[in-house]
Amino acid sequence: MTRSLYFITHPNVVIDPTMPVTRWPLSPRERKRMQAGLRQPWITEITAVYCSTEQKAIDGAAILAEPLGLDVTEIAELGENDRTSTGFLEPAEFERTADAFFDHPEQSVRGWERVVDAQTRVVAAVHALASDDNTRGAIAIVAHGAVGALLYCAMSGQPISRQWDQPPTGGGNYFRFTIDPPRAETGWQPFDLPAKADR
Repeated sequence: MTRSLYFITHPNVVIDPTMPVTRWPLSPRERKRMQAGLRQPWITEITAVYCSTEQKAIDGAAILAEPLGLDVTEIAELGENDRTSTGFLEPAEFERTADAFFDHPEQSVRGWERVVDAQTRVVAAVHALASDDNTRGAIAIVAHGAVGALLYCAMSGQPISRQWDQPPTGGGNYFRFTIDPPRAETGWQPFDLPAKADR
């Protein structure tokens, strides 16, 4: 039987330029959005929860795992593309830099981790956790938007492009996929709302 995996992006965070980005927590409103996602009908299929080591992903994974009685396994390789070279960027500047990041996958944009390296890393991490996981149900992964888009491209056979990024709704989206065979079974869907028809 082909096993389903769900990649879920953390929703918006409390932005604090004085703190490392990796330590930003979910905002109270966005915690409620994650809690609303527990109404998704496939939640009861989940038997394992993984996340990156960034606080916002840990927060989201804990909200998902606790009512299921599951532990959360943190994996550093599920982290967002490394942007420490620039640190915090104002939203407009961040969006311009993110566009350049996706447009030049073989180059480091402003010192950011290259797209090709980030994609290789996250795909390998997902393959490894799925291979090592000894539960029988669906696997949930709570992580980040950019690496989620790169994973989506890899699983759907699409060329790297920001057109496959999650919708600009403040995070909190998911897609379902399999790795054997590699296939994206849905497009991006809002985690806190009923699923729409697959795109």
